[in-house]
Amino acid sequence: MGAAHSASEEVRELEGKTGFSSDQIEQLHRRFKQLSGDQPTIRNLRKGPSGLADEINFEDFLTIMSYFRPIDTSMDEEQVELSRKEKLRFLFHMYDSDSDGRITLEEYRNVVEELLSGNPHIEKESARSIADGAMMEAASVCVGQMEPDQVYEGITFEDFLKIWQGIDIETKMHVRFLNMETMALCH
Repeated sequence: MGAAHSASEEVRELEGKTGFSSDQIEQLHRRFKQLSGDQPTIRNLRKGPSGLADEINFEDFLTIMSYFRPIDTSMDEEQVELSRKEKLRFLFHMYDSDSDGRITLEEYRNVVEELLSGNPHIEKESARSIADGAMMEAASVCVGQMEPDQVYEGITFEDFLKIWQGIDIETKMHVRFLNMETMALCH
């Protein structure tokens, strides 16, 4: 009984920390076990000195997933805006691999190349061109018309917020929890 009590206490702590319900935590735990091959950690999520751990446990996984929790319909406008900023800050830190507060062209290229590396139809040079074009677009949004000799140092978090302004990330960036009973009937 002691183990069951501490397990339910742990779930309550995770509910408070992440905002997920116990059912959602259970679903995410099943998914974590699939991803980890039933191991206590998931390894090598991202290569290189990215600031992200090479290995995460379930609590870390849950914390990361909590950034993608659906917006609570009872939230007021200020809370929704705070949630939006938290999601964008999380994304910003994924790009800002050296954690200097700026996404450089090289950092952006690395992310784009990594994202497109699974597509056999896009070569590395094409991925670089995509990243370069996107960075030029970011510079025009954040700085405006630049002088020919002016160098764009990179995207700050404030710039990042400008770039994402008007994009509905609240409905695009969230975890969807499927009804597992319904899913079982589909097979």
